[in-house]
Amino acid sequence: MTSTNMASGDETKLDMFEDFGGSVEGDMTVPNQQRNQQLGKPEFNTLDEPIRDTVLRDLKAVGVKFYHVLYPKEKKSLLKEWDLWGPLLLCTFMAMILQGSADVADNSNDGGPEFAEVFVIVWIGSMVVTLNSKLLGGNISFFQSVCVLGYCLLPTTIALVVCRIILLVEQTTFLFIVRFVATMIGFGWATFASMVFLGDSQPAGRKALAVYPMFLFYFVISWLVISHSTT
Repeated sequence: MTSTNMASGDETKLDMFEDFGGSVEGDMTVPNQQRNQQLGKPEFNTLDEPIRDTVLRDLKAVGVKFYHVLYPKEKKSLLKEWDLWGPLLLCTFMAMILQGSADVADNSNDGGPEFAEVFVIVWIGSMVVTLNSKLLGGNISFFQSVCVLGYCLLPTTIALVVCRIILLVEQTTFLFIVRFVATMIGFGWATFASMVFLGDSQPAGRKALAVYPMFLFYFVISWLVISHSTT
């Protein structure tokens, strides 16, 4: 009886394995690599590429985002693949230009902001604007919003460069007006670009509450630009 039951049990196991197919195979392909293979593209791994290629690729990505800020046509162009390299470059450049020049001999300062102060105003200000956006029900991530606000400093940075060049000559009322107009254009373009990228992420009835802090943020940065009067 026992041997008969064991034999029938072995036959059942054999039948089960035959139904299963007899072999186990799997595919451990990464989704991006699988998609590249389907499109006929070679496999891409950033860990194997030279550092020079990585830096050039990142700089190209930053340049593309700068273009989208100057020509804000695609609303999702800065939100697809966010990064903080562009905002860091702009913030560092503006801080170097705007920092006050202190005279060590008499411990005096020309009244301009220090390097760290510009960093605090830009980064803390963008974080506050982002936090306000999230509290109002915004549907984008924290770092996406910081990325957009930082990249949209580009028009204000260009206005700062223009003002810096104008300050190289003797100042007149006309040149001050030119500086003021350049700063206002940079302020308006920065605010407009940020609204294009972030406007759709806010609920319909709360867009004004989200835009007002952006307006104040870029206004403060623009005030630092127009008030900078030393070379």
